[in-house]
Amino acid sequence: MNLIITPRVSEKAYAQAGTLDTYVFIVPLSSNKIEVKKAVEQEYEVTVIAVNIVNQNGKPKQSYRKGGRTMPGNRSDSKKAYVRIKAGQSIPVFAAQEQESK
Repeated sequence: MNLIITPRVSEKAYAQAGTLDTYVFIVPLSSNKIEVKKAVEQEYEVTVIAVNIVNQNGKPKQSYRKGGRTMPGNRSDSKKAYVRIKAGQSIPVFAAQEQESK
């Protein structure tokens, strides 16, 4: 089971990591909470307390073709996992940003 998890880097995710010990990851649509927990614990060697998952439907968008014709379409669906870890532990997701600010 090699689940590919990608850290989501945003201002909100950075604030949650600093205050709530919660990190945000983009995960595959077919994953569940148990798989995400095992993947984070294995990859970052931390203790996971809780995992919450959010399914986001893709937004409807229009694209324009030659001649000004429009084609309706949707962006891709996505899934985010909010992973809360044990207090005192950290994941070096924002380490590069913290070094730049110092």
